[in-house]
This record gives sequence, structure tokens and C-alpha cells, in this order.
Amino acid sequence: MKLNKSVSSSRRKQRKRHFSAPSSVRRVLMSAPLSKELRAKHNVRSMPVRKDDEVLVTRGHYKGQPAAKVTAVYRKKWVIHIDRLQREKANGASVPVGINTSKVPPRTGRMLVLQLPFYFLTKVEITKLKLDKDRRKILERKARPKLLEKEKGMGKHKEKDVPQAMES
Repeated sequence: MKLNKSVSSSRRKQRKRHFSAPSSVRRVLMSAPLSKELRAKHNVRSMPVRKDDEVLVTRGHYKGQPAAKVTAVYRKKWVIHIDRLQREKANGASVPVGINTSKVPPRTGRMLVLQLPFYFLTKVEITKLKLDKDRRKILERKARPKLLEKEKGMGKHKEKDVPQAMES
């Protein structure tokens, strides 16, 4: 169901806006979830990936390798390059492997997802953040609503509403 009249629900237009997005928008779209420890510490669920963050690949061909540092965020190609994730070319040179930061596979039919290359199904989790003053400000701004909810004792549902919902 379409709720916002100023946003198109056309698949074609959404794909066009996604793939022709400027670098500033791609930065946000290339976000990755934080690890459980970081999520508990900062009260933030996800952050845009940045060079010098430590990430863990949790899905795909490179799953199970230890957390490594991000060496480059290649926004033009929608990938990040991770330290120690390289492959040999035919001439013997080693090149970094591009890893997609996506959290979910594309929303398409099941058979189409199975035919996609493995890099579309790779998931990355941030295990260590490179913090500077700007990044700290972003973390504080994103965590503020949750901290206010905790202070007021409010959440998604109020205690007085819960029993009424159970009775109905």
C-alpha cells in the first residue's frame, strides 16, 4: 500500500534512483549493522561503513574469516575492500575482492536470487568503529531517541495498554 504520494512505488524508478544515487546517498545506503557488543554500548543498530572500521563477513564465500580492517570504500561500485581478502589474477598479481555491504538479498523471486553472483548475498557486520569527533556526534544523535525512551520509561507499547490488548 502506497502511503507517501511524493515517493514512487514503481520498481523501475526505484532502481534508477538507487543506481544513479550520488556519493552522499550511497554512503548511507552502504551502511552495515553493528555487532551485538557495539549495539549494546552505543544504542545504535547500524552505521555507514568507513575506511579503518573492522568488519566481519557473516554470509557468502568469505564467511567465517576473522574480522579485518576496511581498506577502501568504493562507493562507485557499491563495494568495500577488506584487508587480507584478495585473489590471484592469472598473471600472478593479487587484487582486492569487492564485498557488498548489503544486509538483505535483493527483493526478487526465489529462483532469481539463487542465480545471482555470490557477492550480492554477502553480509558484513561492523565489529570495531573508527571513532573521531564527527562519528561520535552521529552516534549520539542516533542514540538520543532510545535514551529518551529509557529515561521516560516509554517504549513502543505502554504498560497500561498491554493488558487491554491481551483481553481483546
